[in-house]
Amino acid sequence: MADAIESLREDVVIPDNGSLWADMEALIENAAQISLTPLGRQTVAMIISSAASNSNFAQIYWDKYLQPRREAFAVVIERAKARQEVPTDLDPGLVFDTMSGIMLYTLIFPPTSESWTAYVRRALNLLLTSASET
Repeated sequence: MADAIESLREDVVIPDNGSLWADMEALIENAAQISLTPLGRQTVAMIISSAASNSNFAQIYWDKYLQPRREAFAVVIERAKARQEVPTDLDPGLVFDTMSGIMLYTLIFPPTSESWTAYVRRALNLLLTSASET
């Protein structure tokens, strides 16, 4: 399992393209390149199954894979706050967790009317637009 994860794991890259949506596009495309391959889908299924039944594995996966990506995502959100693209009280961890859930769900149950990336973009837009209206 660890070998499969390591074969997919890439260094965390924090995009800085000058706008929230340009950075989000880069993050979504990166996730698609990793996750939408047959090996990527199999690995995600194994990770979910293993993490659900093995708390030690879940902690290792959190520490080595998810937390660094969550922190990188927070940098993107903090830059967007500084540019006044999102509310200053937006919780980047909650946005990351919500988007991760949507991404994982749609890997298992793919949208039928649009591509995975289009669906993820639309969900992120809904989430961030709702956050801006509160």
